[in-house]
Amino acid sequence: MPHPEFVGLVNSLQATAEAALGDLNAATASAARDGLLQEGRARQTAERSLKLLTMLADKTRGNLDFAEADLLTGAISSLRERLSDDPHHANPQGN
Repeated sequence: MPHPEFVGLVNSLQATAEAALGDLNAATASAARDGLLQEGRARQTAERSLKLLTMLADKTRGNLDFAEADLLTGAISSLRERLSDDPHHANPQGN
């Protein structure tokens, strides 16, 4: 059974990135209030969340149960796809 705090952490990082990319959800209002959705910061916020999720995957490799690993891998894959498919937020650095 996945650890509830781990699930909460992954979901929080993913929701922050999705809010920065324009998804309407509960995190959007909080992200907007904190200035994370301002032009120029939105993609940076999403990329930072992706980097944190990727680091978490690297640091926990071999220590997660199947459900936790699947949740984390799914979040990373989803955000990578969203960032690569977003023509309005092209990354000039190629990261």
